[in-house]
Amino acid sequence: MEKLKKIIANAYAPYSNYQVAACVETNDKQFFYGVNVENASYGATICAERNAINQAIARGYRKGDFKSLTVLVNSANPAFPCFLCRQTIVEFFQPDDDLILLADGSQKNYKMRDIIVHPFTKKDLT
Repeated sequence: MEKLKKIIANAYAPYSNYQVAACVETNDKQFFYGVNVENASYGATICAERNAINQAIARGYRKGDFKSLTVLVNSANPAFPCFLCRQTIVEFFQPDDDLILLADGSQKNYKMRDIIVHPFTKKDLT
């Protein structure tokens, strides 16, 4: 939580002023961080959740290596990841992995299975 509080200031959010920081914890207790990076071309924006997941992937971690995802927003209430992030989360996390949502002193805990009911998966490609 303390690390997320420090790095959320690094978020680049000049359009929305909605700063987000995320932390992925792996099964071997490594931590990977990300912040949201907005772009004037909104489709080029990358969310903190995907940024943190991509950091872990770049270091060699793969599906099944993840334990939890913690997301901090600069808002009064915790917020769920967007649906693009949810699809990415489903790709790499297991249904029983933890999702921890934080904001201004409040916390909500979920399991990954709670965030998307019918994800697009490898089975859909056949």
